[in-house]
Amino acid sequence: MSLVPINALVRDSRNRIVRNLRRDDFQVFEGGRPRVIVDFGANDNAAVAVAFLFDTSGSMGIAANLNRGRDFVEEFMGGISPQTDHAALFTFNKGLRQDVPFTNDPDNIFDALNDVRPWGLTSLYDAIAETAKQVADQSALRRAVVVVTDGVDTSSALTPAEVSAVASSIDVPVYVAAMVSPLDHPGGESSVIPQQHESGLEALARWTGGDLFYVSSSENLIPATRELLAAMRHQYFLAIESSEKAGWYQLEVKTKRQGLKVRARSGYFAADSRRAG
Repeated sequence: MSLVPINALVRDSRNRIVRNLRRDDFQVFEGGRPRVIVDFGANDNAAVAVAFLFDTSGSMGIAANLNRGRDFVEEFMGGISPQTDHAALFTFNKGLRQDVPFTNDPDNIFDALNDVRPWGLTSLYDAIAETAKQVADQSALRRAVVVVTDGVDTSSALTPAEVSAVASSIDVPVYVAAMVSPLDHPGGESSVIPQQHESGLEALARWTGGDLFYVSSSENLIPATRELLAAMRHQYFLAIESSEKAGWYQLEVKTKRQGLKVRARSGYFAADSRRAG
């Protein structure tokens, strides 16, 4: 029996993370058809494996975005546990580079970021897809790609929908920390999570079970990193049996309680188990 793991984050109408739900509170639909939840768990302090994907394209040199991005990573790393958590650093402009393999030493990440210089075009969506594949090799239950970018893509071959299919199929949520100037901050500088809409990066994050955060000043830097860490750690684990026929299957996770929103992967690829043996 092949299982499809699903990590799910639940929020209430005020965007607060909801804990203490049980298996019977959830429903999983595959192509609109209800599926049996065969495994379930909840962990309020799960270990995380985070791949930072840091934008080093020329546009990051505008409006102090590069410095905001470095401050964001430093603040985030201050909240992880060296005993259980790991992080890696990938940088990209036109191409993708792994600057620091997965490590529990924050100084390795900081040293590499100090050498970053903005230059070149941006293949943002291509870089996200490739990084998600590399994060999938990590054994931690809570794996994620955290993209630090100004959100400008100038040269990707892949579309947001294609990238989300890659990431969600391997259950790797994508969180986007969008570096913006205070004047461009949606909802004002005090807000962290934007209202939902169908922009490319936000839709991509949502389809993978992740989220988008805005960072424009030190005032929302700490709330954004705390919100992101909480979202990664306080998730529910569900699993269903994989379909036997090969192909892409759309998933939707809901709760039976009114007014709650669930973020989870949007689908998975099944192998043809009938050919096994």
